[in-house]
This record gives sequence, structure tokens and C-alpha cells, in this order.
Amino acid sequence: MHHVLMALQMAGTMAWEILWALCLGFLLSSIIETAVSKESVSKLLPDAGAKSITTATVMGAASSSCSYAAAALARSLFRKGADFIASMAFMFASTNLVVELSVLLFVLLGWQFMAAEFVGGPIMIVLMVIMLRAIVRPRVMEAARRQAERNLAGKMEGHAAMDMSVKQGSFWQKVTSREGSTAISHYYYMNWYSLWGDIALGLILSGIMAAFVPRSFWQGFFLAGHPLLAKLWGPFIGPLVAVVTFVCSVGNVPMAAVLWNGGISFGGVLAFLFADLIIVPLLNIYRKYYGGRVAAILFIVFYAAMALSALAVEGIFTALHWIPQHRSAQIMEESIRWNYTSVLNIIFLAVSAFMLVCFLRTGGPGMLKEMDESPTEAAGHCCHHH
Repeated sequence: MHHVLMALQMAGTMAWEILWALCLGFLLSSIIETAVSKESVSKLLPDAGAKSITTATVMGAASSSCSYAAAALARSLFRKGADFIASMAFMFASTNLVVELSVLLFVLLGWQFMAAEFVGGPIMIVLMVIMLRAIVRPRVMEAARRQAERNLAGKMEGHAAMDMSVKQGSFWQKVTSREGSTAISHYYYMNWYSLWGDIALGLILSGIMAAFVPRSFWQGFFLAGHPLLAKLWGPFIGPLVAVVTFVCSVGNVPMAAVLWNGGISFGGVLAFLFADLIIVPLLNIYRKYYGGRVAAILFIVFYAAMALSALAVEGIFTALHWIPQHRSAQIMEESIRWNYTSVLNIIFLAVSAFMLVCFLRTGGPGMLKEMDESPTEAAGHCCHHH
């Protein structure tokens, strides 16, 4: 019972520590999504060339961080004529290069991990593109397109189809207009609604692992006593840990902090963070979207790209002497105290309350009900609300 209470206390304290960072990340993400339209993205991704992959990466980074929504939107782009590999690049960027992930990494793990995410993300996308080009044949793509056209339900299709961006005016005019403030509030609470489950699961699992699993176990499991082997082992075991924990998107950052404190290598943390797209529920969704054969190919290619890119970033950051020497990730404090975290939490809770009023007055609850509908229905309702 003591350990159970300790796990709950740790989870609650971590939730308090990251609350303002999540609010800030979701707010910045909502502003970007309001100003950047997804309406014509599929037309910008006609092939797997450098221009299309770059466009997919930039547009993905400006999209939602929800892994399920990213997968649904990637299929939508593919069905509308976008290249399959470019659609996968968009999906990778949507979960690994978004602003809310960066803010959370900075708060919990430090600037080195935030920088590593931005360095490793593009490397991972390039590796993924190269491998898919080498492996995937036209007949496999035709089979994947036929399966995608069946439009089997996955998760968050409605979320993926919603485009509430403001089309006219400068960036400042878009986000400060009445239409823009409505869209920001809707995107803000849509992100909270779609991710709170993963965040809660990540916090609870992190608390349990920190309270029940001794550090000596993690040090042995991650070969912490053998520095060279640990650097090679971490990037390849990190994704497998992610697969079995079922935590995706920004919800895996608190758990990454626990693993880092436990002894996993720098590259292992990155590989664990990258692996939110190969958890078991998403692999099943890929099977529904593209067929079993393509789902198996995606798992192998994604896993290899995640591990190799993490290994490459570890080498780069070792050469630059940017890898932290002390494992002191701020995953918790002894208690919730009056400090800068408390002040920031109060400020962002006030901002959230202000946006909640706008959200409720502009049909926000109705919009949330449409997030799991079919893309056509959700998009139509979204436009109606707007």
C-alpha cells in the first residue's frame, strides 16, 4: 500500500510539474494549426522526391501531435492522391517534431533532449524514406491503395479531417480575428480531448515504475555498467519498451524521464520517444488502413529508422559533448510547492479557462462529438460549426 500511494503521489506531482508545459505546447500548436491550412496538402505531395518530403515534414510539424490522428490524416492524404511515402513522412513529423513535444522535453529532460529530437526527427524521416523506396514495390502500393479505399474505421478519423484554419489575412490577422480565436479554442480542447488518455496513462505508468521498480533493475536491463554496449543496446531496446507500454504521443515523455534516470542510454531515450508510431494499437490500425503485409513492412522500416537515427544522434551529440553527464531528470519533487511552476500553472489555467468560455460559446462540445465520426461527416460538421 505504501508503494501504491507513492506511485499515485509521483504521478500527481509529475502532472503538476508538466501542466503549464502541456498548456503552452497545446496553445502554440493550436495557433499554428489555425494559421496553416491542411486543405491542399495532398496536392503538394505528388511523389517521394526531396521537395515533397520536405513539404510533408514541415506541414506535419505544424499539425496535431496525436498519433492516432496523424495516422488517420496520413491515410486521408494517401486516398486523396498524395504519395504513400510522403504521407508517412507527414505522419512521422506530426508526432516527433511538434511544438508541444519540444516544450515537454525541455521541462522534463532538458534542452539536450529537445535539440536531439529536432536533429533525430529529420534523420529518421530520411532513413524511413530511403528504406521504403528500396522495399516497397508498385504492386504493393496498389494493394495498399485498394485497402485504403475501403475506408475501414481506425481511430480519430474525424479529428484528422477537421480543418478549422483561417484562410485570409496575415498570420497576426488570422490568429487575432474572431474566427481565429474560435479556431484556437477548438483546436486547444480538441488536443486535450484526444491526448488526455495517453498523458494520464504515461503519468500513471511512470509513477508505478518509479515507485515499484528499483533502479538496479533498470541499470542491469539497460547494461549501464557497460558504457559501449549500453550505447548500442539502448536505441534497439527503447522502441520495444515503447511497444509494450502502449503509451503514445506526448504521454511517453514522463516515462522517458523515468527510463533516463534508470540508466538507459541517451540514444535509447530518443528511440523510445520516436517509437510512439509502432505501439500495438497503431500497428492494428495500419493493418486496417493498408493491409497486413504493408503493416508488417511499416513496423520493420519504422523500427529500423527509429533505432538507427537514435544511434546516429547519440554519436553526433557525443562528439559535441552535449550528452548530459548527470541523470537528474525533473520527473517529480518531494511535494507540490509554491515556486515558478505553481505560478506558471495558475497563469495557464487562467488562459485555459478563458478559452473554455470561447469553446463552449462557439459549439465546441458538438465538435468533440464528431471526432470519431467518418471523415466526410466530421469535415462537413466542422465547416458548419465554423
